[in-house]
This record gives sequence, C-alpha cells and structure tokens, in this order.
Amino acid sequence: MTSMAAANTTKISWRLQEFEAHSSTVSCLALGKSSGRLLATGGEDCRVNIWAVSKANCIMSLTGHKNPVECVQFNMSEEQVVAGSQSGSIRVWDLEAAKILRTLMGHKANITSLAFHPFGDFLASSSMDTNIKLWDVRRKGYVFRYKGHTQAVRSLAFSPDGKWLASASDDSTVKLWDLTQGKMITEFNSHTAAVNIIQFHPNEYLLASGSSDRTIKLWDLEKFTMIGSLEGDTTPVRSVFFSSDGSCLYSGATDSLRIFGWEPDRCFDVVPVGWGKVSDLAVCNQQLIGVSHQLSSVSSYVVDLKRVKKSGGSVIQGIIQDNQPLTEPRDPKGSALRRNYERPTTTCSSQRVKQSSDADRRSPEGERRSPSEDEGDEKVSSAEIHNAEDFKEIFQPKNAISRTPPRISEPFPAPPEDDTILAIGRQLKDMISAFPEKQQAHPPLASSTPVQRVEPTVVSCAKRPAPSAVGPPSSNPPSSVTPPPPQPPVTTVKSRPQPKILLSSRNEPIGLNVADFLPASPSIRGGALSDDEALSQLKKGHDTMSVMLRSRHKNLETVRSVWAREDIKSALDAAVSMKDLSIVVDILNIINLQPSLWKLDLCTTILPQIDQLLHSKYESYIQTGCSSLKLIMRHFWMLISDTLKAAPSVGVDITREERHQKCRTCCKQLKNLSSVVKNKAAQVGRHGSAFRELQLLMTPLDDSL
Repeated sequence: MTSMAAANTTKISWRLQEFEAHSSTVSCLALGKSSGRLLATGGEDCRVNIWAVSKANCIMSLTGHKNPVECVQFNMSEEQVVAGSQSGSIRVWDLEAAKILRTLMGHKANITSLAFHPFGDFLASSSMDTNIKLWDVRRKGYVFRYKGHTQAVRSLAFSPDGKWLASASDDSTVKLWDLTQGKMITEFNSHTAAVNIIQFHPNEYLLASGSSDRTIKLWDLEKFTMIGSLEGDTTPVRSVFFSSDGSCLYSGATDSLRIFGWEPDRCFDVVPVGWGKVSDLAVCNQQLIGVSHQLSSVSSYVVDLKRVKKSGGSVIQGIIQDNQPLTEPRDPKGSALRRNYERPTTTCSSQRVKQSSDADRRSPEGERRSPSEDEGDEKVSSAEIHNAEDFKEIFQPKNAISRTPPRISEPFPAPPEDDTILAIGRQLKDMISAFPEKQQAHPPLASSTPVQRVEPTVVSCAKRPAPSAVGPPSSNPPSSVTPPPPQPPVTTVKSRPQPKILLSSRNEPIGLNVADFLPASPSIRGGALSDDEALSQLKKGHDTMSVMLRSRHKNLETVRSVWAREDIKSALDAAVSMKDLSIVVDILNIINLQPSLWKLDLCTTILPQIDQLLHSKYESYIQTGCSSLKLIMRHFWMLISDTLKAAPSVGVDITREERHQKCRTCCKQLKNLSSVVKNKAAQVGRHGSAFRELQLLMTPLDDSL
C-alpha cells in the first residue's frame, strides 16, 4: 500500500520528520551539501549533534564548547564539521576519526558564519565584531583578517575555483574579496536591508544574494554589475540554492519555495512548504531538502523537484504572461555572456594569497591563547557516538576496500495520501501519467533503507590537489599546502633568484634523495629492468634511512635521559655536543611551547644554534630558529638591556657579575643575529615576512650598549 501511495501521490512537498535535537534551544543547523543526507545542529547546550536526515537517532554528539553554539558547517566532503560559539571560539572535528582536530581562537564576539574552502584545509569565519578571518585548520592562529563591513557578517561563500570569498552583512552590502590579492575587489550595495545569504553559481561568474528586503540580486562577476533582481517573496529571503546544472535558483522564505530564472527575470513556480523560517537547503536525487528549527526541535521537509516547473513562468519586470516553455534557461547565449570557473585539475596555480591594506596578516602566535590552554581545551572536547551502526555505515566505509559499487541513496518516499485522494488516484490511474521513478516499492519511512552518503562527483578532499588560490606550485598532496603568505604583485614565481629552501611541508624526508628509491627513468636506462634489478633499485637507500633513524632515535633517548636526570640546560648542552642540528630542532620545538622553562643561561647556549638554523636550507629549521629568537626577544631583552645599563654595584657580587657576563654574551650574539635578520628581511614570501617581524622586534638592539 505504501508503494502505491508513493507512486500515485500528488504531493509536491511534505514534512519528512520532526524531532527533538537538543536538551535546550537549537540555535543553528546545516545540511551536508554533497549528499543532502547529513545534518549538523548546534544548541544552547553547547553541543553539536550529527544526524542522518530522516532518522531521529543522533549519530554523534560533539562536545567541547563552553558557550552556546551559534554557527555550524560541513566541509565539501562531509568528513569534517566546524562550529563557532557565542564567545568567538571555533572548533573543527574530524567525523571519521570521531575526534577534535583544532580549536581556533581570535574572534572577540559571536561567530555568525563559517565556510570551508572548496579544496585543502582553509576555513573562513565571520563574527559580530565585523571581522572576517581566514584560517589554516592545521595551524593555530588565523592567517589573514579582512576588514570593511560595518555591521555583523551573516554569510560567507568561497567561489567554486577557490580564488574569491564573498561576504554578506547586516550593513546591506555584499563584498567580494580576492584571496590572491588579499583585498576587496568590489562591493555590491543595491540591497536596502540586511543580506542574509549568498551563493556562487556552480559554473558561471555569477553570485546570488538574498536579503531581508525580500529580493534576490544576481551579480555578474566579470562586469561587477547587477544583472537581475528577483522579487516575489513576501518575507525575508533566508536561503538560496542554485540547481546543480545552474539553470535555476531555489529561494527559501517563510513557508514557501520559489524557483527563479534570470535573463529575463522570471518566477517559474511557487511551492507552499510549511517549514516556517527555513534555515538551510540542499538538493539530492531530484529532491530539495529544507530544514528549520524552533525551540529545541528540528523539522525537515522535502520538495519533489520533478513536479516543480523549471521553465515558462511570468516575467517579473513586465506585463506579459509567458505560458510557453522558454528555451533552456542557460542557453548558449548565457554561456557566451559569462565566463566559467576554471577549477584546478592536476596542478596548482602559482597564485598565492597576498597581503594588502585591506587584509591583516598575523603570525600563528597572533591573538590566541597559549598552546597549553588550547591543548587543554582539545582534551576536554570529545565526540560521543550514540549510534554506532549508523556511524559505521556513514563515516567508515571509505576506510575499507570497496569490493562492490556503493549503493546510491534513494529518494525520500512521500507519505501516504488520505483515503479520498487514494480512491480518486485509483480511479484515474489510467488517465494520470505514471512516474517510473516512483513505481518501485518504497519501504516504510520509519524503517527506510540505511542512509548512505552520496559522494560528491568531484574528487574528494582527501585526494584533490591543493587549491589554486592558496597553494604554491607543487606536486604535494593537500596536506602539504603552505599557509597563504603575503607577496608583492605576481611576477613570475620561477624567476625569483632565491636560495633553494626545502619546504617543511613536502613529500619527501629530509636528507634523502627520493630518486634513489625509484627506478631510473626510461630515457636514462637502456632497457627494462628485471624484477631483481627493480627490487634492488627500490631497496637502494633503505640502509641509509635505517641508519639515520636509528642514530636519531638513540641521540634523542640520550637527551631524554639527561633531561630526566639533570635539567633542560644539561639536556640542551648534550644535544649541541652531538653536532646534529636535527636533535637541537627537536628539543627547541618542545621548549618553544613552554616559555616558563627558559632561563638566561639557556639563551647563551641556544643563540649560537639559532644562527645556524637561520642559515639552514630547511624551512622547518628556519621556522624553529625564528620562533626561538622571538621568544628570547620578548622575554629576555628587557632583562639583558636593564642589566647592561645598570650602574656598577659597590663591593663584590658574584651572582651579579655572572648575570652581567651572560647578558653581555647574549647581547653580542643578538647583535650578530640582527644583521642576519636584516639581510633576510628583504626576501619575499613567508620567510621574508617572518624576518621582517623579527627585525621590528630587534629594533631596540640598534640603541643598546
């Protein structure tokens, strides 16, 4: 009977489910846009709950926030979820590993919007403080800050090619930021009330913005002009969503869905839906899913897009009713008018995020709490799995080898009609056109087939190359994307005459030539290698690797035992005596996180090592050296300066003399390092920026004794 009802139903929209999502008021929610089958909710109980759409059992509950959750969002592959709180803190969880990835601090007020970059590990956030920040999820501290809005930012969206960021605000403006230039490109200000939502067209240079002025504006991103104003909604527009082929735009307002076309502006259809103030939309299997929340409950609704008009309709700004289907809404004319996004495929562009007057760059130490506090927060954060069966089914399959094609999730079945409508349906079944998609039997909703994610058709984030907008040219995987560094106007990256520095994020170990492990290229070898020769070639360098790792492990064990038996100064002296800079770097990476361990005599040992680190060809060594030098300047320079400027004391004071000698030694070493820093501050890119920051910190040395 259920299948017959589903087959003959005349419903265009229906409520799928209503359930209690939190123990207190639900404050935000978000659908997974790739599958349309995952839902995240945030509440005043400071939790983030993960649900399978159509199931009332919570899959996972994420804890850690100490204030109500104000905003939540999935990444493109739906493997991560990010949540922002009332206090301004942001937490990112890995759903597959069921653990927190990062806590990000920096905003001073409620988080109002979040957006994941379409590729890589970057995240944008906005707040009631009017600031927009760009984060690298793998690091603490934001990378850039974009300023310009005068009121709270309500929506953020990255362009499909990852090069632009759009922001919508209560100040009635939409701003477009160029990540490659680090500044605002343009501002759209035709709305007359707060702008609630923005979305990029999936293919063309087109942006849609929905506002409380009850209109949707369409902006051409080549000419930066408004090409359409879609009117008809009688309440504020809260959600907009382009169809997957970009042929029409779905607009969610209070209790209604409108389907719009443009060029010319027209409304194809209006569908009454009882979702109230809809919060988010997603499309899957020719069904539109809408979700809304009220108090502690969440409701989900389905609109059957096969029954919705996507052509014809009335021209909005005109008097003629056009009842004939128009040509394809996105006809060749439209394609010729507007460029399409160029998405990266196998390589990354040489463009990088740069600094400008509109964007502030901060070092990872900028505006955040100490690492120990962040780590403590991450320890108390947890992911409580409430439904192990659904969790395993939805998040675990990608970790196993798939021997059969994945099942595609079926459309949500419509509920049975009442008896009268069913009787009419049976009488007129020969006259009503059948919908083959609905003829198959559907299981009852309560025991529907297991919800399984529909993977995005693009390559998943785990396998996708790094973003064209925020990564240097590299053959590395996304995990090796470096944070976006400021840079002067792009010339040609290849022509930069800089000493070669081995990046810390790369695809090969330090000190080894990966080519040693690979067979010679066909152009070099005379003929094909035999199996034995190929195996021998692959094993070449294995002994070198083993010896290096054993030696390093032995040295670190020695340093560890000295530290446990004596103190950090003795351990560092032991590391220096080993004449292995990698051991020194390992120790510094630990103590750089704990300034309380540092003392003046430690500085006298470390400063000569910093000189070697700053001249190193390895990026990670340079970074560690810069971090140590910053720490010394911030915590010890005043002591050194005051000690050297103090008047000589009367009598013999051995302790004072020793301290004076140490300060004199440190000052001499710092002056030597100052000249190194000045020389390197002229470099462009991330290294130059780090050295310029150091140069500012070391300015007092010029006036010292």
